[in-house]
Amino acid sequence: MQVIHNIAEILAQKGVHHVIVSPGSRCAPLTIAFARHPKLNTKTISDERSAAFIALGLAQALNEPVALLCTSGTAALNYAPAIAEAFYRNIPLIVLTADRPTEWIDQLDGQTIRQQNIYGRHVKESFHIPANHEHADNVWFINRTINEAVNLATGNCKGPVHVNIALREPLYPSNEIVFDSNVRIIKPTQTIATLSENTWDELADEAKNYNTILIVIGQQNPKNELLKLLEEIQENTQIVVVGDIISNITNLKYSIQHHDLFLAKKGDSSFKPDLLITFGLSLISKSLKQFIRNNKPKAHWHIQNAETVADTFQSLTRHISVDAQYFIENFNKIAFGGNAEQLEFWETWQKAEFEAKKHISKMFDKQTFGEFETIKSVLDAVNDNTVIHLANSMSVRYANMIGSNKNISVMANRGTSGIDGSTSTALGHALAIEQTNILITGDMAFFYDRNALWNKYLKPNFKVVILNNHVGGIFRIIEGPKSQPELEEYFETVQSLNAKKAAEDHEMAYYEVNTREDLQTQLQLFLNESNKPAILEIFTDSKTNEEIFKAVKS
Repeated sequence: MQVIHNIAEILAQKGVHHVIVSPGSRCAPLTIAFARHPKLNTKTISDERSAAFIALGLAQALNEPVALLCTSGTAALNYAPAIAEAFYRNIPLIVLTADRPTEWIDQLDGQTIRQQNIYGRHVKESFHIPANHEHADNVWFINRTINEAVNLATGNCKGPVHVNIALREPLYPSNEIVFDSNVRIIKPTQTIATLSENTWDELADEAKNYNTILIVIGQQNPKNELLKLLEEIQENTQIVVVGDIISNITNLKYSIQHHDLFLAKKGDSSFKPDLLITFGLSLISKSLKQFIRNNKPKAHWHIQNAETVADTFQSLTRHISVDAQYFIENFNKIAFGGNAEQLEFWETWQKAEFEAKKHISKMFDKQTFGEFETIKSVLDAVNDNTVIHLANSMSVRYANMIGSNKNISVMANRGTSGIDGSTSTALGHALAIEQTNILITGDMAFFYDRNALWNKYLKPNFKVVILNNHVGGIFRIIEGPKSQPELEEYFETVQSLNAKKAAEDHEMAYYEVNTREDLQTQLQLFLNESNKPAILEIFTDSKTNEEIFKAVKS
């Protein structure tokens, strides 16, 4: 088992500091190696689905690879949702699945399924290590495979990799484990993509053909240097910069954040750019995506250091394979000054943004208490440097319409947009840092991922705001299901649960809100709780929330 135990040493020397394992016997050789390695911080999470999302949250917060380990059989299948999310978010996960020897596959042996390539095309690469480890060539092969897996996961375009490891009995060591510190390490030399002077001249010449330029930013982690460059380019050229709340440009002075409100109503050509420049990953705003698809620019440049990119707006004319910060820094030097058309274009967007902000600031004074108002209150009340996590369905949509001007970080699982791992991902992120982490989630997403709390690692910096309207309220705002007689039973799936018992089970502070007055007092108690993790549960009526949402949108 020396070559298997050395996997822990290779990971440690290649910059893996955290491992999330789930209990099992087939994975015992690696579990024991990880637990005993002095440079690996190893945690155990019993639910594999939650474990994978916790690992994703850790990797997201640390911007470094995190390893996952589970036993054979269906345990490996439970990793799949988080692996897909990591794949579409470029988050590096080293996924290790223990397996039975190949000859026992399909022989009705316990915990034995077809695990090779189990994650299909949702990993950058899938490797298989056979059960025969003794021969010198196999020792070389295993070493090379683990090195290659980590190098792939952490390359220019990060992502998950899978290593399936077949293991024979005996699985438990009879002697003390010794790690070989001289194990071979294959170090990648990272390269930085740049553009030649001739290419910049070509881009500058092309840019002169366009009177109006719009920059749209998809999901990205906070990047302060990039924001400084964007602010400079706006002041010099009046180029409009648009981003969802998950674009993390909340404290960019002239950013457009309320486009989801006004583009749905003002879909006229005055908002249409000649040149669209995009970078980052997915967008929340359906209004923005539909507007650009229906009002295609003359040219669309997408900036992403990757071999392939998505044509989200059906208008792509250039893929510029460099880092966004490098591009913006140099584009600053070639972008034209603010001509009359660009200035008018800037003023059109800024006026619409100002009106949308004013609308949001006054809207809730006229409405019955509801969950939309709750999210605005939370975003207004949090301190700078807070990390906000948004569950999918209504939470992320509300927050995107409200926006923020605070120096906060905003995270969400928008790679696949599922509700299945929101709490686990937020918890994983909170484990990695000391800042306050607040998850804003709906009741369906929270109860779906309640096993995220089933571990001994909860910290006081982890807080959860639950919008509990006892249904999946998003289906009331979608045109199709809301008009069907099956709405309540088959789409909303009415439930009567609350989170009070969950808070008690996991020793979390619990605060309950039923009215606007409750919110003002309980929210501050919740935010100031410093001794234990906390839940703030807000109870509202789904039909009332639907009416408020309609009023805000109109």
